[in-house]
Order: sequence, then structure tokens, then C-alpha cells
Amino acid sequence: MTTLLVSQPNFADHVTPQGHPERADRIRAVEDALSRSRFDKLLRRNAPSGDLMLAELVHNSRYMAKLRDARPAEGMGQLDGDTFISADSLSAVSTGLGGALAALDAVLLGEVDNAFCAIRPPGHHAEIASPMGFCLINTVAIVAREAQRKYGAERVAIVDFDVHHGNGTQDIFQTDSTVFYASSHQMPLYPGTGKASETGVGNVANTPLAPNTGGESMRDAYASRIIPALVDFSPDLILISAGFDAHERDPLAQLNWQSADYGWLTGKLMDAAERTCGNRIVSLLEGGYDLKGLAGGVSHHVAMLMDGATGRLED
Repeated sequence: MTTLLVSQPNFADHVTPQGHPERADRIRAVEDALSRSRFDKLLRRNAPSGDLMLAELVHNSRYMAKLRDARPAEGMGQLDGDTFISADSLSAVSTGLGGALAALDAVLLGEVDNAFCAIRPPGHHAEIASPMGFCLINTVAIVAREAQRKYGAERVAIVDFDVHHGNGTQDIFQTDSTVFYASSHQMPLYPGTGKASETGVGNVANTPLAPNTGGESMRDAYASRIIPALVDFSPDLILISAGFDAHERDPLAQLNWQSADYGWLTGKLMDAAERTCGNRIVSLLEGGYDLKGLAGGVSHHVAMLMDGATGRLED
């Protein structure tokens, strides 16, 4: 397998208040973890800037104007109780989008088998009309639409294993049978959406997990519901909203996944990709707010993307 890693130093340009869990140190923790010799075979590229006008593929026509109006000339502006925008945030957002689209190009043109995008801020809470939950634009949703628009993908699947439900991604695609959205998430927890009864037009598979459960419950949920539904959908491409905040160390939730659980789950998604879409996977970083837990989860996730079953880590 050939795996592309996309990142960029300018993700630090998105500034959040001191003590905010979504902070620039997250990218540094990921990059430090992936600097080990175990990951020398990664193909590494800096994320280019992306065209933020592409946000209109999934957001309404006033969305970017709303963000630009809220962006301060200096310092920080506040969009809601926990979502901030700083003077240079849109530069980081543009780079996150550009990196994800570069990864899409590399995978769909056959240059690499799969890709991991170490980008911030996250995106899966951003709805059609509203940024929220640390998220400014819904990057994974834009990538899904661009796969359809640019490459003619007929069916795109998004699998979201962030501990919080991706209400924004569901909001965007819940009436679109060409995009499958599956999410495992803690419930009850922010943002309060993601009941199993929320099925869209048959294209949404929500699997809530109870607080204080661990990898066993997650593995059962994927083996019994999400993976069969994903394979049945038979996508042309699998996108992953890769949040690492279900880790037992994370301060914002109460699931007890271990770092190795992310390797197991990645392997199962790779099995599905091999069966349905020629191994094509693009994974985008979403949450994960304990730096050690984030680094551990990402290490197992990327090692599995690189080497499949032989990529399991001991630590």
C-alpha cells in the first residue's frame, strides 16, 4: 500500500483561546507521532491552499460571507459558545480544504492507495447554514461533492468515528441517496443528534454508543451494522471523518477506546474498501483533544492504512 500524509505548518494560524481543546498543539502531536522511523515510508506533502468558493457545494450562498463578516482584523471573534474565528483562520481553513482535495486527487488518480489528512479545524459539525462545534466549514462534505463533480463518482461513503455525531454532515446529505453517512458516537453527548432512528432516505446509519463502553461495543457496532451497510452501499470512494476523541484519555467524552481499537477499525474499513472501491480511502482528521490519546490513535490508524494487517502496532 502507498499512503499519502498531507499537512501544513499554517494550521497554527487558526487561533483559539488559551485552554480551548481544539488547538494548534493537536497537529504538532500528530506530526511528532508520525515522525517516528515506523512511518518513514509515508509519502508526505504540504497541503496547498484550496478554493473556499467550493464551500458552496455544501453550504448555502451566504455561508462564506457570514464567516468573513465574523472574522476580526486582529485577535479572535466568537461564532457560538465554543467556536472561534481569528484573523487568519480562513487561511488555515483554505489549506485544510486544499490538502483534503489534493489527497482526493492523489487517490482517485491512482497515485496512492489511500491518504490521511492531518488538518484543522475540524469540520463535521458545520451544517448547511451554520458553523458550530469548533467547525468552520464541512471539509469532508465538500470533498465528497468534489469527488462527484470532478471525478464522476456515483456513490460516496462517509464513515465518521469521532465521538461526537457529525450533525453537519448528516444535515447536508440526509436527503441524498448518492452519499452514505455512517456514524458511531457517544449518546447522550453534544450535539444531541444521531439517534438510530435518524436514517435519512435510507442512506444514514447512526450507531449510538453508551457512555463508559469501550472497544468491544464499538467492534460489535461496526461488525453488525455499519460495515454490512457500507458494503451493501458499494461506494466508489470511502471518506473517513477520523476523530480520536473516543479514546479513554479524552477529556470531552466518556468512551473508553484504546489506541489499538483505531487500528482494528481502520482495518475493517480497508477490508470494505478492497471489496467495493479498489482500496480508495481518504481520511480527514476531526476531533481528538488529549494529545497523547490523539497521537496513539493516529499512529494505529496510519500504520494500518500503510500496511494493512501487518501494520498493527504493539504500543
